[in-house]
Amino acid sequence: MHANRGDRLVVHGRTVGHHDKVVEIVEVLGPNGDPPYRVRGEDGHEAIMSPGPDSVVRHGRATDIGTGR
Repeated sequence: MHANRGDRLVVHGRTVGHHDKVVEIVEVLGPNGDPPYRVRGEDGHEAIMSPGPDSVVRHGRATDIGTGR
């Protein structure tokens, strides 16, 4: 998994009724774009994440996420 600052990390819901969680990558802490990442949620909360296989990096600008691009 490779990401850059400003990309979005989408963590897919694991069970019925749990929606995908989308967070912004604000800092890449691993070498060459690898995890872990410092991320920020819509509510402003920041955390360090090492995403698992249920996660996808969406490259691009923040405005692209809302449109599904």
